[in-house]
Amino acid sequence: MSVSAFNRRWAAVILEALTRHGVRHVCIAPGSRSTPLTLAAAENPAFIHHTHFDERGLGHLALGLAKASGTPVAVIVTSGTAVANLYPALIEASLTGEKLIFLTADRPPELIDCGANQAIRQPGIFAAHPAQSLALPRPSQDIPARWLISAIDHLMGSTPGGAVHINCPFAEPLYGEMDDTGLGWQQAPGAWWQDDKPWLREDGPCGCIRQRDWFFWRQKRGVVVAGRMSAAEGKLVAAWAKTLGWPLIGDVLSQTGQPLPCADLWLGNARAVSELAQAQIVIQLGSSLTGKRLLQWQATCEPEEYWLVDNIGGRLDPAHHRGRRLVAEIGEWLAQHPAQSRKLWAVDIPALSAQAWQAVAADADTFGEAQLAHRLAAFLPAQGQLFLGNSLVVRLVDAFGQLPAGYPVYSNRGASGIDGLISTAAGVLRASRRPTLAVVGDLSALYDLNALALLRHAPAPFVLMVVNNNGGQIFSLLPTPPDEWEQFYLMPQDVRFEHAAAMFGLTYHSPRSFAELGSALSEAWSKPGATLIELEVNGTDGAQALQSLLARVSQL
Repeated sequence: MSVSAFNRRWAAVILEALTRHGVRHVCIAPGSRSTPLTLAAAENPAFIHHTHFDERGLGHLALGLAKASGTPVAVIVTSGTAVANLYPALIEASLTGEKLIFLTADRPPELIDCGANQAIRQPGIFAAHPAQSLALPRPSQDIPARWLISAIDHLMGSTPGGAVHINCPFAEPLYGEMDDTGLGWQQAPGAWWQDDKPWLREDGPCGCIRQRDWFFWRQKRGVVVAGRMSAAEGKLVAAWAKTLGWPLIGDVLSQTGQPLPCADLWLGNARAVSELAQAQIVIQLGSSLTGKRLLQWQATCEPEEYWLVDNIGGRLDPAHHRGRRLVAEIGEWLAQHPAQSRKLWAVDIPALSAQAWQAVAADADTFGEAQLAHRLAAFLPAQGQLFLGNSLVVRLVDAFGQLPAGYPVYSNRGASGIDGLISTAAGVLRASRRPTLAVVGDLSALYDLNALALLRHAPAPFVLMVVNNNGGQIFSLLPTPPDEWEQFYLMPQDVRFEHAAAMFGLTYHSPRSFAELGSALSEAWSKPGATLIELEVNGTDGAQALQSLLARVSQL
């Protein structure tokens, strides 16, 4: 009997079962213990393979692939700390709903807790963050293949979103020629191998339930808050709110076109807050709100009803409003709750939004990150997509910008970390093959610098725009102790990214004006491949612009 051959057959059954649940992208890191899984994935023609030498980046690459494709993505890594490096991406997926399947190779039980090399306690390593976990036994012909298939099917069929962890122990030897060992075991499922359906099919949750009193509430004064959603949903929400005559506060990730831009500014105005207080109902569609003033208003508003609609389960409302938590796809929910045509009831808010936009535009020609945020829509590639980093970048775009309705925008705003941003953007690019603009800060770029290796063979034009303000300028917005601010919060690195681009063979530009930036982007959008554009800006200008404009708009 060949242990290595049966390991391969066991792994082949696992991977084939995953294809029946829509898995097409498989991300693989190098490793020895994961050889059965790697070779089984390599031999399966249903898969598109992606490789990366860094498991932390690999997990985020898978996250980006899942975001843009809307399908589950598998990740294969070896045992030991390789598994632990998947934690940040797994946490993000658990909060934002992308379906990732982490296949972690492991030592067999007799090599755990006995000093064996590269052996750690992997079952349960991710604690409560996976949607579900499955600790498989050592491969054995005493366990029928149909058990293994149905275990995978149950795991996938009962998990609507988030990451799942499948721990796969394999005994040595891991290498060797294939023979007939376990062939009958593998063929026992019969026609399943020629089919394209799961062995075990489970019914998912019922669709959204229509609120019977919607006909009553749609005649009231309402406010729509739009959080993270898809581009198609964003357009639907914008049209729905307009028909209702309800003001729409659109987050930067809502893709609604933000019909009332600069919400993070005008929500600091007492007139706006007073008018919003007249609302009898607030309906929030999508979670993960960005703007500080929006979150402050959301925490203090007291409508008669607060409804929150999102396809992810859980409360998702840090303010704990009295109301209704509705788990549903946003587009489906809108279809069940049609709008009734009414005039816009809010008067002050549209005027304040227009005045805030004009205040921001007054300084739009200065070359800086605040002005970039305001003008960003003009730099987007046609038929493309945008990926926004965290910290100051996304906040400035949310406060100062107005993105086109239905234009795809991606981000990692679940846990809102700066780890793996370039890797995630690379996954978004690979899944969609659309021109992509990614905007991140300098510390975020440094954190994920080796992900530039994922951009060397970009299948479509890709621009990584690094806004270099020399440190964590997001802390300029917070009351950090002035004596410790630079050393312990800002942490300036005094670096430039030209050499990093050269090391990975990427085109590099460092424009000093918006005209030069436009020229660099025109060149980048004209051909496939990746370009790194570094914008060196004055450190505190972006944060100061936000604080200054907030004070000005609050007095309008």
